[in-house]
Order: sequence, then structure tokens, then C-alpha cells
Amino acid sequence: MKNQLLVLVLGLLFHISYAQPKSDQELAAGFDKILSAAFKTNETGATALVARKGQVIYKKAFGMASIELGVPMKLDHVFRIGSITKQFTAVAILQLMEQGKLNLQDEITKFIPDYPTQNSKITIEHLLTHTSGIQSYTGMKDFIGRINMDLKPAEMIDHFKNQPMNFVPGTKWNYNNSGYFLLGYIIEKITGKTYPQYLEENFFKPLGMTNTLYGTDARIVKNRVAGYTRGDSGIENAHSMSMTQPYAAGSIQSTVEDLFKWHQAVFANKLVKNETLKKAHKKYVLSDGKETSYGYGWGLRYVQESPTIEHSGGINGFSTMAIYVPQEDVFVTVFSNCECISPGDITTKLAALALGKPYDYKAIPIETGDLKGYTGVYENAKSEQRIITLSENQLLSQRGKGPKFKIHAYQKDQFFFDDALLTIAFTRDAKRGVTALTTKGRDGSEVWNKTNKAIPVPVAIQVDPNILATYVGEYEITPTFLFVVTREKDRIFLQATGQEKVEMFAETTEKFFLKVNDAELQFVKDGSGKVTSVLLNQSGRDTEAKKVK
Repeated sequence: MKNQLLVLVLGLLFHISYAQPKSDQELAAGFDKILSAAFKTNETGATALVARKGQVIYKKAFGMASIELGVPMKLDHVFRIGSITKQFTAVAILQLMEQGKLNLQDEITKFIPDYPTQNSKITIEHLLTHTSGIQSYTGMKDFIGRINMDLKPAEMIDHFKNQPMNFVPGTKWNYNNSGYFLLGYIIEKITGKTYPQYLEENFFKPLGMTNTLYGTDARIVKNRVAGYTRGDSGIENAHSMSMTQPYAAGSIQSTVEDLFKWHQAVFANKLVKNETLKKAHKKYVLSDGKETSYGYGWGLRYVQESPTIEHSGGINGFSTMAIYVPQEDVFVTVFSNCECISPGDITTKLAALALGKPYDYKAIPIETGDLKGYTGVYENAKSEQRIITLSENQLLSQRGKGPKFKIHAYQKDQFFFDDALLTIAFTRDAKRGVTALTTKGRDGSEVWNKTNKAIPVPVAIQVDPNILATYVGEYEITPTFLFVVTREKDRIFLQATGQEKVEMFAETTEKFFLKVNDAELQFVKDGSGKVTSVLLNQSGRDTEAKKVK
């Protein structure tokens, strides 16, 4: 009884402290702590800005703008912002829509007549929402080899336009730089101006964004910072890149203060009408009725269950993030001048702190007997499994056959993950038995109902190395994404494009599973016993990969 009382008191204290508003001074100290942990004084740096109710409550620079020259970072330093550019492109398209110069349901061939749509209807809206099915040029095998080529927009489009479609437009969501490249070209075709001219005349100059420009390495830009990456020997200068390549998908350079000017103008309806903006910030619905987490040029997620409007950016030498929480009117942006430090989680933590809901959980003790009540197999609406187990008085959460992660109680029936912006809340019935759990994270909340199924114990079997040898080869999921299967004596491995090699474990002679995630692979043979493909099941989704070598 004492322990139960302790848990309840601690939970109550948590709620009280959680709800206490912080002074700007206390907030600044909290922001400093989060940012200084990621960006050290003599290393690559960052600039950050936090605004609440339209007023900047925090702005600061960290680390170095140039390691080689020993130049510290300053707030007015200019960064490549990468894919945050997409919202500028989207707003330009929406302006043209309001002017009656296009309709979002117009097919792209209305503006690019010779574009080969391969018997598909591809609309402007498909490009805006990453649902066109067009091959993204940044995913093509030769992208890195061509990255320094200065190309006109039409030349780049000619390079990717004849690639096979990945899917029927509107049926799936797949992040796509080709779509936004095409939107930039459509802006040029309609207005008779270059994309950089449109940005300068309609956005940068009218809004007083004096430190913002369409990127070019040839131009002398005051306060432009150096970009870095992490190589085998540590921090290195980022690889060069022609800014004609990202174009309308990612070529803008700016400062955190200028981006805040842009944000204020957008949400004050100075650029497009409120009803138009609402459409841009509505989750696009696929043809099967499923919602995506993207609108027109912005991603739509959550911070501590508050809906957000946001976008990240990643480009050679730089990584950026901007989050807006409209209900509480909190805007946060962080620019980093190294690919090696993604500010996504950092920006999220800053936003949560500004909301008064920090990701700052304190573990409380729970009796082992009480912990056992949480264990079991839980299933969501898609019949995916989340398994809760107990080991050495530590509760563990595992999604499918994925890795197990420790979870810790911060109040009764409420748990948090180490180093993850995810929590679990358990639900009880009238008899106080656990009946379900709800995960709460950046992609929203999801309910998992407790089942009577036994906790599975995966057992790997030994397979004849001669059989394993028949699985060795390359398997293609899309023309630009494949995985390679290799064998080392009696062990078999898989390596997907751009990922590390991982071991596969046999459940049967033809069915394998991974221990690093919940993926399962079933090798398929023809009538002669020759392996022709693999059926990949991950997170409840089935994908076929054909053997090509």
C-alpha cells in the first residue's frame, strides 16, 4: 500500500511540475542545455530561434561557422536550408492557383506537354503531396556522379522523366524531389520568370528577407557559413554540389531570423488566403482512404500530442528543421552546418519545452509484481504486434521481431523510452487489469489491444549452406532500391541500398527473419527450384523483390 501511495504522490507531483509555466529566463536556460549538449564550442555549430505568440523569446548561435578559420557562429550567418525550400515552392504554386493560372487538379502535361506520363494522370496536387509515383532523381543510381553538373531545369527533367513509374499516382506516398523540381519548372512556364526571380520578387524583397537567396556558390554571400560532413577521419568539408541540382526542391539559403519573417508572413495570410493555407496544412488522403502525414510543402506531425506544421532539410554540409505548433502558437527552428548533426529531435525538444511539456521524464520505482501485469502481446488495427516483456525487473517493448527497448515508468501506467520521443500509456478495465496500451509519439497516438496470445520465442534453425547459396544475389524492389544477399559459411546476410549489412536467421529453409527489426523474408522458387524473388513483410506490409542477379 505504501508503494502504491508513493507512485500516486510522485505522479501527482509530476503533473504539478509539468503544468507549471516557465519564465523566459528558465526557458532560456533549458534551451541552452538542450542545444549546448549537441553543439560544442569548437565544433560544427548551429543557430536557433524560438518564438511564442509571435514574439521571439530566444535566439542564439553555437559552435563554429568555420572550423578552418576559427570563426564562431553568429545569428545572422547564412545556411543552406535544403528541403525547407519546398514550402516556398508550394506557396508560389498556391499563389498562381489563386490568380487562376492553374488548378491543383490540372495534369502536368498542361504545362509540360511532352512529359511522358506513361498512361498515368499526374496532377499538380500529386507533385505537391509526394504522391505522383514519378522516380525521384535523388534516388537514381547516378545522382552522386552528376551532383556537380550545372544543368538547366529542362535538362534535369529530361534526365529523369523516362524512368519507370514507382506506383499509380495517388495510391502511395513516397518523398520525391522530382515532384518539386517539376513544380519549379511549371512556375517558370506560367510566369515567364526563372524560379530564382520569382522567389526574389514575390517573397524575399517584399518580406524584407535580406539574408535569403536562391543558392549559388559563384556569388559572394556575406556571412555564409561553411558546410561540413563526417568522414572516416572525423569532420571534413562537405562535398561540393551544383545548386542547379536541388533547384525548387532545396536550393534556398537563409538565416533563422529570415525564416521567422517568412513564417509570420505565411500565417498572417500575406501570401495566400487562409482557406488556401488550410488546404496546404491538411493531410493528403490516398485513393484507398488512408491519410498521409503531408500536405502541400509541409509535414504534419505532433509534439506532445499537439499537432505541428513542419519540415526538415538535409543537403550537402547542412541539416535544418522548423516546427510550428499552431494551437499554442510556438515556432522553433534550428540550422546546423554539418550533415552529421540532424536537428530534428533537438528542435522537437525545444518546442516541447516552449509548450511547457518537456521530454524530461523522471523514472519512478514499480514493484516487480506490478510490472508483470503489463507483459503480453498487443495488436493494433493493422494486426501488427507490440510485445511487452520483463527481464531482470526491467520492462521491454518490442515491435514485431524488432529490437527490444527499455521503458521506464514516470507515473502509474505511464512509461517513456530512453532517447526516444515516444511514450506508452496502459489502459485498465474495471477490475484493474491491463487491456490495452497507447503509444504517443511524433506521428500521433496509436492504440494496441492486449491479446491472449503467448509471447513468441523466435527460434533460428540451421540451414544447409548449399541451400543458403541459392539465395545469394541481388533483389530489386524498385529500379533504385535493391538489397544484396551474401553468405559466409553457414550464415546469410542482407544489405539494402545505403544501409548496413545485417544477418538473417532461418525460421524454415525458405523463411527468414531479422533481429534488428520486424522484417521477414520468404524466398520464392519457380518449378525448377530456381529462386526468382523474395516476399518481404515489414510492419504489416508485403513487398515483392525480384531477383536480378
